[in-house]
Amino acid sequence: MTKRIFITGGASGLGRAMAERWAKAGWRVCIGDIHAERGAETVAAINALGGEGRFEWVDVTSEASLQAVADKLMADWGGVDVVANNAGIATGGAIETHSLDDWQAVLNINVLGVARGCKIFTPIFKQQGSGYFINTASLAGLIHPPMMASYNASKAATVALSETLRIELAADNIGVTVLCPSFFQTNLTESLRSEDPNIGLMMNKLFKRASFTADDVAEAAWRAMEKGEFHVIVDKPSQLIFRLKRFLPFKRYANLMISRTSKMRR
Repeated sequence: MTKRIFITGGASGLGRAMAERWAKAGWRVCIGDIHAERGAETVAAINALGGEGRFEWVDVTSEASLQAVADKLMADWGGVDVVANNAGIATGGAIETHSLDDWQAVLNINVLGVARGCKIFTPIFKQQGSGYFINTASLAGLIHPPMMASYNASKAATVALSETLRIELAADNIGVTVLCPSFFQTNLTESLRSEDPNIGLMMNKLFKRASFTADDVAEAAWRAMEKGEFHVIVDKPSQLIFRLKRFLPFKRYANLMISRTSKMRR
């Protein structure tokens, strides 16, 4: 039977790259997104690459919206093998100026959007006897730079949720991978919510300097799914700084971060 994946935020960026990677393997790929025009373009790309694409309008802030897609996939496909909870937004700003509205928005999408997807599709996975979640976090969920408190918190929560489910659902033959890439070439700044215009400028510079692409992250996610790996940290510098955080005394690590992020704080 042809395998099936559902990807939220699948119409662009990393979501589209994942859709195309799974399409190359001949999967059925359903992308859920709020951008119908981009979704149609991505479905055409999926089909051209040898997959079977479909688009469903979905709002990850709505449990009913995600449930409707789950019901359709059960009716039309008989289930789904992998769910990639990928939809997210970017936020940034100093703690004293960043609005609580932005905090609530990023937590509702980046954390509760993932939680809703896991909540709704876990019963389907249990009924099938197998399933796999790929949850998109960020290196910001492991390493917490300044001026990004709300985003860092949302991604750290996604890592914690994923680790919890990795253990909680293991006996049900349900796997979990969490993606923790650093900055890569994508359109995430389109969703940026911040009162500080310099945050967007800073993020765009970091994206342009990135040494890897969304396709590289999608390939790493594919390999992690095949091997059942948990963390996906794509580039070696990010892997190194994560190790430093884990093994250095926190005071030494914090002093290193203070030194390395002085320009960001200014």
